[in-house]
Amino acid sequence: MGPRTKLRLLPWSSPEGKPCFLATAGEGGYLSRLADETEDLQLSEGLEVLVAARELLGDPLSPNVEVRYAAIRLSECLADALRVAESRGRRLPAADDVGAEETPGPQ
Repeated sequence: MGPRTKLRLLPWSSPEGKPCFLATAGEGGYLSRLADETEDLQLSEGLEVLVAARELLGDPLSPNVEVRYAAIRLSECLADALRVAESRGRRLPAADDVGAEETPGPQ
């Protein structure tokens, strides 16, 4: 890996449940695009599950098995969303880098 190579946390795990990383020097590669699409799908699925769960939980007569299933799906979607947030957070420029770009040099 060169000095500009970064590790990107991918939105899936290995078969053993370990995090997967992609060594990349930039954006736009096939695996990066696949990861972006997967993250987008995970987030939109999370929104769909949230809408359905709110409807289910709004009904006091909802069967326990349906409430339990909704809780399981919500916890899966939350885990996905947290992984996406971690991955995207790692790719943000460091505060020192941002300050250096905005501060003009000597003239």
